[in-house]
Amino acid sequence: MRHFRLFYLIGILLLFLSLTMVIPAIWSIVEQTPDQLAFIKAILVTAIFGGFFFWYFSKSKGRELSIAENFTLVTLTWFFAGIFGALPFHFYGVFNGSFIDAFFEAVSGFTTTGATLLADVESLPRGLLLWRAFTQWLGGMGIVVLFLAILPHFGFRSMTMFKAEIPGPIAERVVPRVVQTARRLWIIYVLLTVAQIISLMICGIGFFDALAHALTTMPTGGFSTYNTSVAAFNNPAAEIVTIIFMLFAGINFVLFFRLFRGDFKVFKDPELRFYLLVTATAIVIVTINLYMRTDGAFLLLLRQSAFQVVSIITTTGYATTNFDAWPHFSRLFLLMLMFIGACGGSTGGSIKQVRWVLMIRYSFRELYRLVHPSAISSVKLGEYHVNEEILRPVMAFGLLYFFLTALATLALTFMGIDLETALSAVASTLGNVGPGLAAVGPMHTYQIIPPLGKILLSVMMIIGRLEIFTVLVIFLPESRRIWIRALKENR
Repeated sequence: MRHFRLFYLIGILLLFLSLTMVIPAIWSIVEQTPDQLAFIKAILVTAIFGGFFFWYFSKSKGRELSIAENFTLVTLTWFFAGIFGALPFHFYGVFNGSFIDAFFEAVSGFTTTGATLLADVESLPRGLLLWRAFTQWLGGMGIVVLFLAILPHFGFRSMTMFKAEIPGPIAERVVPRVVQTARRLWIIYVLLTVAQIISLMICGIGFFDALAHALTTMPTGGFSTYNTSVAAFNNPAAEIVTIIFMLFAGINFVLFFRLFRGDFKVFKDPELRFYLLVTATAIVIVTINLYMRTDGAFLLLLRQSAFQVVSIITTTGYATTNFDAWPHFSRLFLLMLMFIGACGGSTGGSIKQVRWVLMIRYSFRELYRLVHPSAISSVKLGEYHVNEEILRPVMAFGLLYFFLTALATLALTFMGIDLETALSAVASTLGNVGPGLAAVGPMHTYQIIPPLGKILLSVMMIIGRLEIFTVLVIFLPESRRIWIRALKENR
């Protein structure tokens, strides 16, 4: 096993993770909050494990990873991030000694899901609140992609890692080298985060709250520093700013890079147009339904529906109102939006707009072929002819997504959870949305879920964040041979 390069690289990533914990730890020390010791313990434990893996498996550092090993590494990285990212919560005693709960909260952070078990977020010290937000910001663009951007020279198959972690069916480079692409994407990510911090502060939000909410808006995470989420601000200007940046976060970041370089053709991008059209249409539909079925003022209902639609479709998960109390049509409509998601290449989760565009056009092509069996037709995305090598994984992804949703929903109902809660919990976690409906709605937490269900939903969050295939690769025969070979090399 000493020749197992996977754990050598995981050791480096754990050392890197321990360094990221220093930032909220410094905040705790400066403010003299009671979570200082929890961070010190977490940093030491994470660094010790990382250092041990780095030393013990160092004999393997010269060997290049296979494609299957790279996918396995990405999957294991996210599980290890959840385990060690849970330590600050666990050592502080946030969940009364339940490591499963701490793991769920950490995984929800890193995967930018925003599903929480905390009934009283405001009781946490600011250091832990910052760590909670920081986990989402780290996970938004990708832990491994960040690592590639900062420390690229460790023998990764860079493009394989990039494809494994960047959401969407097409991992597009903005420059020829993957490492340079990762750096530029992260620079755009940082600039947009800073822009939101400044914008929120101009709206009258304090620095800490502006920082924490920017760190959870750009990754479409949705963790807030308040129990009632963004509604606690009672600030229409801040809500509008948040809507704008949630929309930005749901756009393919490659388009921002092209726009910054003066390429205004990005506004003709078919996925971007579809994304804006679907979002605008959804806002109109929900507003009309609310206006017809409730007694609220039209402008207030428009603001609430716009915020919640954008929050759900971008999979951010913020709330400004209890949308679980809305009419059944609007609630079901929001549940449907959980299966749509934002653009590929964004920080949003779920199926993604580009896949829906391709699946719809593929279906129409097949319908056309029924009538014209001899016709030669192709699926187009803008001016781009999409080949079958892309279409097949897109269709398979859609099938697997709904299969996993059904399977996990059945599992939760078997554990005694009602159907509405179970379905919305799975849709929310697999789509990395956050709040669901019924017992896991915006005014509730996921504490109703039993421990085994929390583990299942944690796995769903990771599967959703890594877009299914990356995780399922570890069950292939090629991945099993990795472990067999490592055991033989140890003899």
